[in-house]
Amino acid sequence: MMFPHFDWMYLVMIAPALLLAFWAQARIRSAYAAGMQIRAPMSGAGAARYVLDSAGLQDVAIEEVPGHMTDHYDPRHKVLRLSSDVYRSPSLTAVGIAAHEAGHAIQDARAYAPLVIRNAAVPMANIGSGLSSLVLMVGLGVFFSGMAKLGSFMIVAAIVMFGAFVFFQLINLPVEFNASTRAKQQLEALGIVSADQMVYVRRVLDAAALTYVAATLQAVLTLAYYLMRFGGLVGDRD
Repeated sequence: MMFPHFDWMYLVMIAPALLLAFWAQARIRSAYAAGMQIRAPMSGAGAARYVLDSAGLQDVAIEEVPGHMTDHYDPRHKVLRLSSDVYRSPSLTAVGIAAHEAGHAIQDARAYAPLVIRNAAVPMANIGSGLSSLVLMVGLGVFFSGMAKLGSFMIVAAIVMFGAFVFFQLINLPVEFNASTRAKQQLEALGIVSADQMVYVRRVLDAAALTYVAATLQAVLTLAYYLMRFGGLVGDRD
């Protein structure tokens, strides 16, 4: 949020999301570190390969990428990319995260509906998250300069653009939760992780899921702020 004068009401409205995000980050750091200390029978790359091959996805490549927690599945190139810690480490954290990303590849191969919708929404979500604040600020300037109709149109356009980003965040939740569910099932079914060890994997994946919930909540509350703060403004001048 970038405005000429900061509105403290915005901070008040998104405070629950900020608190949840802080708690989720603390949990994931703790769970990540604990799981990295417990050895697994194979590395993250090995676990991902095992899960993918068991699902008949031998054509999905696995690559090592730099950075921390940069793990992701690229549906365009059918490549699963794992950070160095996850790719190389034979730990419960590594195999849990790797299996989660493999879960996304399985979703892609099975045409999992929420993933299909999410991927289709990416372009509009990127535009909405990147340009909505700018369009809103310009629209406000135009609105108060005396061109109320043009300013109103720009404000509404900004809110709609941000709404596309909120939609993306909402549809992303079932995608992430489902990938984690697939990961847990595959790790146990394939014997990569024992039932006793699954508690550490669950902690990592559940904490990661909370970060997505926090991000979605912040997006929803921000949209609510836009509607409350600027929707009435447009209505008053129409």
